[in-house]
Amino acid sequence: MGLETQDRFDGPIVEFLDSLRIERGASPHTLDAYGRDLRFAAAYLAGQGYTGWKEVDDHSIEGYVSDLAPRVSASTLRRRLASLRGLLAFLQRQGAGPSCRPPSLSGARLPKRLPKALSQVEVERLLASPDVSTPIGLRDRALLEALYGCGLRASEVAGLTFQCLSMDTASLRADGKRGKTRWVPIPGGTMEWLERYLAGSRPVLQSKPSSNVFLADRGGVMSRSLVYRVLERHARRTGLRAPIGPHVLRHTYAVHLLQGGADLRVVQELLGHASLDTTQVYTELKTDHLRKAYDQAHPRS
Repeated sequence: MGLETQDRFDGPIVEFLDSLRIERGASPHTLDAYGRDLRFAAAYLAGQGYTGWKEVDDHSIEGYVSDLAPRVSASTLRRRLASLRGLLAFLQRQGAGPSCRPPSLSGARLPKRLPKALSQVEVERLLASPDVSTPIGLRDRALLEALYGCGLRASEVAGLTFQCLSMDTASLRADGKRGKTRWVPIPGGTMEWLERYLAGSRPVLQSKPSSNVFLADRGGVMSRSLVYRVLERHARRTGLRAPIGPHVLRHTYAVHLLQGGADLRVVQELLGHASLDTTQVYTELKTDHLRKAYDQAHPRS
């Protein structure tokens, strides 16, 4: 790709990502993924002889999708088409885009998958894994309790500050995606371990003043990646099926709430989903739970 052609592709990508960051509050993770996807699409189009986004037509988009589809998963294909669709629509609004319609996502529907959830027994084994006689072990127990007990994302628990934590009301404010915040109740068992961590472990770990609730092993701010490593370490110790990430405990939180009788809209609010559609995937789990209860209890089953 020549320098002039590269500039014609790269310049609009930068402008589009800036708009996502400023106007929509897109996370760094989303911006990185979209940037990679769009540079991938640009490389493909340049290889086909196109010199900029304005030249893109239906034929080039069909070729890109046909080339991509057999080589990536449905989720990756959908994300790459979504990023390309967003860029072309952005350019068209500015009068600098192609005349063709942005690519449709209808051909890249994701298969409907049930969230992976742990059983109550597995959760209890996982929570009991840390050695709470040590400062790091006590921190790990409180961290796992917060992930499961409050349905938090890795970034939310890593970024949790004392300003977001209300011990008096047993609740916390989670700062979620795209600046969306929500208040989540803290269960009694989770509160107990948070109090023990704050009193007995955090003062030992803290190496300098910090407003973050959870600290890294040497007292610094806990990173998102450390949250993953803590969970993976204890999942291995307890022999849980891999891979286990924070999202699994978040799913498990939702599933256990629904199985306990919680309303779907309540779960939506607790998870911080902007749309009920995102939470709808759990309805099949709830239906399955009801079916099993029916089969066990109804004389005609």
